Amino acid sequence: MDRMTAMTVFVEVAERGSLTAAADVLDMSRAMATRYLAELEGWLGTRLFHRTTRRISLTAGGELALERCRKLLELSADLQASVIQDRDGTPLHGQLRITCSTSFGQSQLAAAVAHYVARHPDVRVDMLLLDRTVNLVEERVDLAIRITHELDPNLIARQLSVCRSRLCASPAYLQARGMPVRAEDLASHNCLTHHFVGKSLWQLRRDGRDMAVAVGGNISANEASVLLQAVRAGAGIAMLPTYQAAPLLRSGELTCVLPDYDVPSMGIFGVYATRRLLPATVRSFLDFLAERFGDEPDWDRDLA
Repeated sequence: MDRMTAMTVFVEVAERGSLTAAADVLDMSRAMATRYLAELEGWLGTRLFHRTTRRISLTAGGELALERCRKLLELSADLQASVIQDRDGTPLHGQLRITCSTSFGQSQLAAAVAHYVARHPDVRVDMLLLDRTVNLVEERVDLAIRITHELDPNLIARQLSVCRSRLCASPAYLQARGMPVRAEDLASHNCLTHHFVGKSLWQLRRDGRDMAVAVGGNISANEASVLLQAVRAGAGIAMLPTYQAAPLLRSGELTCVLPDYDVPSMGIFGVYATRRLLPATVRSFLDFLAERFGDEPDWDRDLA
């Protein structure tokens, strides 16, 4: 039995919830996929799936095996990619289709892509700036950059950096309405909110104590870029990512509100559909972004 192929079949079935769908992706018959699963179960000495006419689900043994099989397949792919690269030194080429939010794409990713294609001129990058979650398989996307507090454990992802935020307002707004001193003071201010992050409650932390502060205002949006422009126009206070607001905070165009309070950070992740046979361009671009952004990204440097 080709155990690597059997593990690949097993992981595909587990992730897609369908033996037929897994067989289609792997370009093999359903009968062949079933045979690989049976042989893997025989080798491991345990049943991997509960099967009914309507659904397929992992057994307890299958859940344990899934995590280990994923790791083995990832190690195998890493080994193969490194050997191929060392063996022939072939330049990267082809198309890389990526997606991210409008705010991150405009403020950070566009420049990163420009530097990447300068390093690899035979790679073409197609950027989709969308303010919604993309189905990678259906929309033929190689890589999604997602910013979140907690990533779905079923997704295949690599953390690339950290996203910190600050409460920001324009000097004109603060001159007219006053500077908040305590978190409770936000209740009397016009707080501009994001549809998906803190629509009515802002999570803050001070001196190791977490608090949820009720906020409200007359502008809400599903994109940080809109909130940034509204804040610059003096409309109110908003929670803005530093990857976008840092230059304006440094220049004095915006002022940090309640600087003694921390906003819980989020992770910046590269999300992709499968670890098996990951294209060299995707792997290379992930490495590039992780090195470029890192745990302490440049946009946060020297930011008080």
